[in-house]
Amino acid sequence: MRKIYKLYIGIILSVIAVACSDNLDSDKYFKDRRSLEDVFTDKESTEEWLAHAYSFLGGYNLEVSNMLNTITNFADDIYFGGNSLDAYKTFKTGTYDESYRHSWGDSYKGIRQASIFIQNIDMNTKYTEEERADMKAQARFVRAYYYWLLLRKYGPVPLLPDEGLDYTSDYDDLAIQRSSYDECVEYIESEMRLAAKDLPLTRAINQVARPTRGAALAARARALIYSASPINNPRPGDPDKFSGLVDYEGNCLMSQEYNEYKWARAAAAARDVMELPGENNGHRYELYHKKATNIAEPGYPATITPYQDGDFSTKTWNEGGYSDIDPYESYRAVFNGSLAMYQNPELIFSRGRNQGVNSIAEMVKLQMPKTLGGGNNAYGMTQKMCDAYYMANGDEFSREHFKEEYPSGTRFVTKKEVEAGTYPQIKEGVYKEYADREPRFYASVSFNGCVWALLKNAETTDYKNDVEKQVNYYYGINTDGFSGTGVYLRSGIGIMKYVHPDDTNRKEIKAKAEPAIRFAEILLIYAEALNELEDGSSYDIPSWDGSTSYSVKRDVDEMKKGIRQVRRRAGVPDYTMPEYQDRDVFRKKLKRERQIELMAEGQRYFDLRRWKDAEVEESKKNYGCNFYMSDVEEQREQFYTPIEIADLPTAFSRKLYFWPISHDELKRNKRLTQNPGWTYND
Repeated sequence: MRKIYKLYIGIILSVIAVACSDNLDSDKYFKDRRSLEDVFTDKESTEEWLAHAYSFLGGYNLEVSNMLNTITNFADDIYFGGNSLDAYKTFKTGTYDESYRHSWGDSYKGIRQASIFIQNIDMNTKYTEEERADMKAQARFVRAYYYWLLLRKYGPVPLLPDEGLDYTSDYDDLAIQRSSYDECVEYIESEMRLAAKDLPLTRAINQVARPTRGAALAARARALIYSASPINNPRPGDPDKFSGLVDYEGNCLMSQEYNEYKWARAAAAARDVMELPGENNGHRYELYHKKATNIAEPGYPATITPYQDGDFSTKTWNEGGYSDIDPYESYRAVFNGSLAMYQNPELIFSRGRNQGVNSIAEMVKLQMPKTLGGGNNAYGMTQKMCDAYYMANGDEFSREHFKEEYPSGTRFVTKKEVEAGTYPQIKEGVYKEYADREPRFYASVSFNGCVWALLKNAETTDYKNDVEKQVNYYYGINTDGFSGTGVYLRSGIGIMKYVHPDDTNRKEIKAKAEPAIRFAEILLIYAEALNELEDGSSYDIPSWDGSTSYSVKRDVDEMKKGIRQVRRRAGVPDYTMPEYQDRDVFRKKLKRERQIELMAEGQRYFDLRRWKDAEVEESKKNYGCNFYMSDVEEQREQFYTPIEIADLPTAFSRKLYFWPISHDELKRNKRLTQNPGWTYND
């Protein structure tokens, strides 16, 4: 038996200890038990091996998809119902068991594929040295990314030796215990930094879904902000430090002491991404923006001038303002398929537009109204999320203030007000609670009476007139409201994010690129990390490649470099100086900004856990509109009185901070320990 084949067996056995044993031989890529030498001296087989390493990023490892793949896309902000209502109840009340929706096995399969590739690609002389370095860096990125996905979901996991284990050892000796949270993060950080050295800054159009230097550095920043967060960086006096999460030898896997330096490292890592050179005002990444227009077209309203704040409103985009952009279209187009991936200057990493049968396009079908769009009305938004969006002037929405400003009988937009242009964002008959909200609200929320464009309906025979019409969720008005079929919006509030003006299930839904990592997130990481540094603290931290260093401290001007870009693209005024200066106040603002900006991007579920806010936020009851009310005069105002949604129960217990490890994995690896609160056997 050749030495190279012995190495192959050894690497496989290293994975048996911790991952599913199915398909371990990878026979898909070499029949008749071909050796690794045969595989990696053949150009086509080598490319297939790398592609197979990528393939496990699908399924339960997708970051944005419908509930059949990415159930963690639904936290306290959005929900799924319809025929999947029982699945929602199981998920949101934490009544699932240890076998539920596992990505553990697939992740370790991907890790194994990538490790074998890294160990053997250099024997292929049919590639140039530069091509081999790039491909090895891709494999290094994807391996570290699998570890990142595992860490975020399961907490600390076993880190496998890159070269595999001694296959002559006893089966029990091949078992590997979990590494600590910090050890996992340090591994991901170093691997992403190493990958960044050989990954290019940009990709050709036909390779746009492959990782770049920015993708590696952005994933590195993400891992470091998690390590700095309360889940693994408890402040003095924190009574809950997850000391019960231990390895096989009883060692605690979570950090028990606060370390401010972790925040500084996360800030510097985000800065590394921000400083990458490119063609966007000298930088590789910037937030996408669309120029303002006074011309209205079907599905594309004329720009509504953002709030005149005396700051952003006095400057153009290139000057640091929003006076010449359309914030609504700027935000909407990032998600709805308007932009090709290579046209989007803020998309750092994506699996692309092809996410399989449960893609974002399929998710949009479940968001669409039944009556006009041929959709399902199955995915909706909670009242909590709807209320989180700011007013146009940057104030927080207050229902009490709204009722004081608009007495009963004056709360619906009249025809006269429409003609006068008093509320340009909404139409006649719409509740004024939805007036004068920030642009992201209108790009993300399907409120009662909003307009669905559905432009491709015009190309059908039976639905050609169902274009640019208002959709209402009142009881009894049509099948979009409450019904006994089980398929209706439980909150009376839908989701407009990801919906293109052309989209309709009567004709077609545009493909959508998964926003796995966006530049907006990096900017928010930078501001968040800087905010947590104590006044007077300062750290000199080298850049990712050692070419320069950053002086990292809680500097309001630096914090603004992160948050102001997000706010101005959104068409929302900046925070006040007192809000920046108060660490606790800014922390609340930052969390809310992430909640809004990253809504339905698979972030909220994990944010609540890393902040240790989940037990409060996910224990709150779900509220929505009173969908039992019709549009008759004496009932329609009552539709907007929030009520608890009995069909959307929610509960939280401490064990839900981390996903359970399956009993099969625990039986397979005697040194593997279970997450607190979950069981070891059936």
